[in-house]
Amino acid sequence: MDNPLTSRLGGDRALSITALMVVVLLGWTYLLRTAHINVQMMGGGPTMAMPGQWSLGYAAIVFIMWAVMMIAMMLPSAAKVVLLAATLERQQRPSVAARRTGEFVAGYLAVSLAFSVVATAAQWALDEAELLSAAMMTSDRMLAGSLLLYAGIYEWTPLKEACLTHCRTPQDFLARHWERDGPFETGLRHGLFCLGCCWMLMALLFVGGVMNLACIAVITAAILTEKILPLGIWTGRVIGTMLIAGGAIRLATLA
Repeated sequence: MDNPLTSRLGGDRALSITALMVVVLLGWTYLLRTAHINVQMMGGGPTMAMPGQWSLGYAAIVFIMWAVMMIAMMLPSAAKVVLLAATLERQQRPSVAARRTGEFVAGYLAVSLAFSVVATAAQWALDEAELLSAAMMTSDRMLAGSLLLYAGIYEWTPLKEACLTHCRTPQDFLARHWERDGPFETGLRHGLFCLGCCWMLMALLFVGGVMNLACIAVITAAILTEKILPLGIWTGRVIGTMLIAGGAIRLATLA
């Protein structure tokens, strides 16, 4: 039997889907354009070149890169909950549904922006420690192997399962928090659950290359698969097993 929230997706469904698609397409267009420019600069693969020295100005550029990348990677898997939120608000306050749905999305994206700040700081620290190559991937094989291993283990943890279960079935969460906390805070809370699902997968960009488009696409596909497919939780565990094996092999070759 259909949930009441999902059975009455109304007049703003098309508008919500269109808006999400436009934002995601703009994000991927930015990533493709940035990669193309830097391929020409580096004469190499689809990655972004690093400067000789960091500055606050360059850190701001890297933050924008991370923020756009997070939005492009995370929003596709958030489409379901955004539509549910829009429908919930449409049922209760049709005249302000678009604004309050936008507040929910803003809260959700605020978490991605906060993560982008942390990722920028991590990239700066790794580069200052001479652990990143010009292609923005770790040059330390032990660090790369450890990230793969930890990311794989995390896929099997109760925290990962709890966050993923929430992201796959957000109806009860929305019904419980929407009126009590308001759309923006509800978006923040949901964004934290989504970040709990994906943060270790995002960290693997430091293994494959922060602006490596193939790596970004693979991680995005993994996130979508876990959140959308019927056996998404077990799909994540299969991915985790593969990451554990890859990390263990890398670490074993150091001996």
